[in-house]
Amino acid sequence: MAESVYKIIDLVGSSPDSWEDAARKAVETAGKSLRDLRIAEITKLDMKIEGGKVAAFRARVKLSFKYVTE
Repeated sequence: MAESVYKIIDLVGSSPDSWEDAARKAVETAGKSLRDLRIAEITKLDMKIEGGKVAAFRARVKLSFKYVTE
């Protein structure tokens, strides 16, 4: 079996609707330019506040993908 190496990056997704949507957007946006996405781990959730109201939900995501050195 061939050995594999994975790279892990941190992303922050944002959504006016929910933390789930924020995390989904982060992963889907990364998937447009990265191949072989493997695992996404939510490491932090927070909210952006404007005028005393929630303006956006934010999710910090650790995302791993296969590192290819060809």
